[in-house]
Amino acid sequence: MSNIPDQTDKRLLRELQKDASLSQRELADRIGMSQNACWRRLRTLSDTGVLQGSTARVDRRKLGLDLVVFVMLRTRHHSADWLMAFRRHVLSIPEVVDFHRISGDYGYQLKVVTEDMTSYDKVYQRLIDGVELDSVTSYFAMEAIAEGRPLPL
Repeated sequence: MSNIPDQTDKRLLRELQKDASLSQRELADRIGMSQNACWRRLRTLSDTGVLQGSTARVDRRKLGLDLVVFVMLRTRHHSADWLMAFRRHVLSIPEVVDFHRISGDYGYQLKVVTEDMTSYDKVYQRLIDGVELDSVTSYFAMEAIAEGRPLPL
């Protein structure tokens, strides 16, 4: 098996993205293969890092996490030491659920999920307290049209 998943692997991955709680037998049946062959493929996908564990999808709204904020950051610092400290700092904030270095007018984009504006202000204060930033712009989501969609395989 090469490092790039073939069509059978992609079928397995599509099914797992729909429901990671499937037993190996159920998954093998859905794909039309033996349970042993399914296990070997899953093992290879895991060993090569394509599969990285399994997680449960949680409805954030049912937990009172009603506010989603996209935070755009700009900085004048670009040294390796600053970047390492910045990454460590941002990753220490549990409300930051996505963190990307991007191109364009801003250098970084965060997705913050929290209860409300008061909670977000605490996240904001923690964010700006830890590292020097040039600008922080927050965009508040009005409606989640699609969240956590599966990868297009």
